[in-house]
Amino acid sequence: MTQRIIYPQEHGSIAMIIPAAECGLSIEEIARKDVPADTPYLIIDDSDIPDEHNDYFNAWEADFSNPHGYGIGHEAWFKEQESK
Repeated sequence: MTQRIIYPQEHGSIAMIIPAAECGLSIEEIARKDVPADTPYLIIDDSDIPDEHNDYFNAWEADFSNPHGYGIGHEAWFKEQESK
C-alpha cells in the first residue's frame, strides 16, 4: 500500500506529496521537510484518495484538526540535519 502526504494550502485546496520510494527518508521525515512550516499534515493511504481528485481537487476536503504532525519546511529541516 502506498502512502501520500496531504496538507491544507492557504487558498483552501489540499496539496499532496507523493514520496519517492528510493529517497531514503521515512514518510514522516519527508512530511516534516516538505510541508511548509507550522502547517498540519496527514499521512494517508493511496486508496483513501477520491478517484475524482484530479478533476475536483478544490472540492476535496480533509479534517486537519487532529494532524499526524506539522511541517517545519526545507530550510529548518536542512539546518536540523547539519546540526546532527
